[in-house]
Amino acid sequence: MEVTSPVREVLVTGNKTYHDVSHDICRHVEAKPNPKWMTAMVVSLGALFTGGYALAITLWDGIGMWGLNKTVGWAWDITNFVWWVGIGHAGTLISAVLLLFRQKWRTSINRAAEAMTIFAVICALLFPLIHTGRPWLSFYWFVPIPNTWGSLWVNFHSPLLWDFFAISTYFSVSLVFWYIGLIPDFATIRDRATNKISKAIYGALSFGWDGAAKTWQRYETVSLVLAGLATPLVLSVHTIVSFDFATSVIPGWHTTIFPPYFVAGAIFSGFAMVLTLMLVTRKVYNLEDYITINHIELMNIIIMITGSIVGVAYITELFMAWYSGVQYEQYAFLNRATGPYWWAYWSMMTCNVISPQLFWFKKIRTSLVATFILSIVVNIGMWFERFVIIVTSLHRDYLPSSWAMFSPTIYDMGIYLFSFGLFFTLFFSFAKFFPVINMAEVKSVLKSSSGEIENKK
Repeated sequence: MEVTSPVREVLVTGNKTYHDVSHDICRHVEAKPNPKWMTAMVVSLGALFTGGYALAITLWDGIGMWGLNKTVGWAWDITNFVWWVGIGHAGTLISAVLLLFRQKWRTSINRAAEAMTIFAVICALLFPLIHTGRPWLSFYWFVPIPNTWGSLWVNFHSPLLWDFFAISTYFSVSLVFWYIGLIPDFATIRDRATNKISKAIYGALSFGWDGAAKTWQRYETVSLVLAGLATPLVLSVHTIVSFDFATSVIPGWHTTIFPPYFVAGAIFSGFAMVLTLMLVTRKVYNLEDYITINHIELMNIIIMITGSIVGVAYITELFMAWYSGVQYEQYAFLNRATGPYWWAYWSMMTCNVISPQLFWFKKIRTSLVATFILSIVVNIGMWFERFVIIVTSLHRDYLPSSWAMFSPTIYDMGIYLFSFGLFFTLFFSFAKFFPVINMAEVKSVLKSSSGEIENKK
């Protein structure tokens, strides 16, 4: 009598063999682009070039093309920066933290999540660079270098400088982690390649991988070391991003709850974006046997938990503003809920607090349509959260004489569109030319599943 492994049921369906895994995942790399992929790439390139016009005008004429004013000096650009950094959080969490905790359900989604991290951080870095006005002249202000040009050293007390160190370190470690994981799969594609050019390219990318036991041992050791290095970054990066606000004295920002609140929000939005991408990839590439309903349900549970943490943080902010007795703090939150930007605040509350609670129902968290819609709703809500934190705290502070409203211009929105075009162009290119699922780790799951079956017999 055949005994079915619960691990195998959760992680891989369809009774796949090692050959099936290699064929199912490599065929998308080896085959010509299909019409769905080409349509998606055309749309993303359209967004890239359309937004690129707004970017070019801004670089030529300066950030005066944006809707900023003396009161609201940060707005659309920093909102998008924090939003993209948050999206990049899920990749390292899935890859590093779940690897250290030996959670095998990460195997089918970690590759795409890691790629998403790299591309999201690239999009995030775009905004502070543009905010400098002339990045080709002023980028060095981010870097702690001697005053070779007669300028001063950067301010090491500034969390903006801490951002530079944290995000550049996060990007570097995530990039290495992602590439190291790709090496065994590049070797598989190299060995299957019939075209000399493909064989040469993937042979170079695989660094001479030979599949020996010693090679695998070194690979696993390096993966664990990188996971150990990357795990603190999951907490540190968005904590330091939150310091951009928490170390100031602006009402609505000066609070110690920001670090854990921002980290939970980053995981919340990151997992939502992973779900959005993986559901599309699953459908386009027919990967239903690898990205299963169980994967989707587990990710929805994480979204539900982190969404609840974010909801508690919102309520805690309101309580502390009331309990503190500081009229400026009380007015800041009253203004968020009832002021001219009330629509943004209540959109944030609806998308981030109410919508994730629907995942308490198993029927909803195992529904592909509901999951896809709610994953987009969550990311809309998280964008509104950053907008609310930044703009509503700045546009009305201590002096009514300095109050002002912010309205984005077409150039603000165009650069945001450019970042979407850049992100999806990079992701679609990755999905076509790189294996979108980690074949080596999926095969290890099949091996461990067969071992469990033998033990049960």
